[in-house]
Amino acid sequence: MDRRSFLRTSALGGAAAASTSLAAPAYAQGNRTLTMVTSVPDGFAIFDDAASLAADMITTMSDGALTINKMPAGSLVGAFEVFDAVSSGQADMYHSAEYYFLNQHPAFAFFTSVPFGMTGPELMSWYYHRGGMDLHHELASLFNLKSFMCGNTAMQPGGWFNSEITSADDLQGLRFRMPGQGGQVLGRLGASVQNIPGGEIYQALASGQIDGAEWIGPFADERMGFQEVTSIYYTSGFHEPGSALALSVNLDVWESLTPAQQKMIEVASEAVHANNLGMSLAENGAALARLQAEGVQVREFPDDVWDAFGRAAAEVREENMGDPIYAEVAESYFAAMEETAAWWQIGDGEYIRQRNRVNAG
Repeated sequence: MDRRSFLRTSALGGAAAASTSLAAPAYAQGNRTLTMVTSVPDGFAIFDDAASLAADMITTMSDGALTINKMPAGSLVGAFEVFDAVSSGQADMYHSAEYYFLNQHPAFAFFTSVPFGMTGPELMSWYYHRGGMDLHHELASLFNLKSFMCGNTAMQPGGWFNSEITSADDLQGLRFRMPGQGGQVLGRLGASVQNIPGGEIYQALASGQIDGAEWIGPFADERMGFQEVTSIYYTSGFHEPGSALALSVNLDVWESLTPAQQKMIEVASEAVHANNLGMSLAENGAALARLQAEGVQVREFPDDVWDAFGRAAAEVREENMGDPIYAEVAESYFAAMEETAAWWQIGDGEYIRQRNRVNAG
């Protein structure tokens, strides 16, 4: 049994036998406008930058044969409703973060980020060179989608807090905004986890509805204005060491596109992934300096808190391993991470240590 058949059988309880006579694909003719729904409002740094760039690139590369009409969160569907809208055909494509859809399948976590997982460059290595993209396509196809990574926020900070975290006990009862498996980890450690859309985080934090929140990174967080309502910022997080964004197309729409148009979407998604990661790294340092100049206090979690995060992350991962799809994706993901990290530590790790030492001297 090939992998796609295995995945479909595992997820859906058995797939019908394929027809022995396949009709030639029918491609839609003429110029088309495709509706892209997104999970953030217009202008959100990094996240909406990726969606806007993807829409512009596809439109330009197709010479107008495909025009992407980007509709931000709330204009057609809500931030967390984009998956269902595109899967069902209400919209043509979405730009979002796949870990918002763990209720559809927990393996979607790996196509955004998982606790103690891959950095942005490591994730690209797995996705484009170690089978990650094929697994993404196979998982998405179960939900009538064709999906690609399309953006990367780089390392996401631990977040904004109203009080310092001096031990794992301080997480008990903490009302904190964090999606994905990171949120599940905090929940295991006693936090009251809130999965609030990006466009609603500021108000929730300012009103006291939550005690803290994580978002994307200094550049995007500065744009959100979190420094106006709290000043304690944990700058290294366990939860999202290199978070990918995704562009997903309704599978029926995808199959109606010409091969050239399909390739344009694939190439645009890969280009946006690399561009967005570079943008994140380019902007975060200067943004952090500005935040500190405004009085933001930079903190790092103590080692015992990191240890607690690690234990809870392992439990969250293990509880999903009984699902064969999740297990296959996880095994591929962590094998690639180990392979990449082994070289990176020897090569880049030593180089960076020596560079810092020499330049400091």
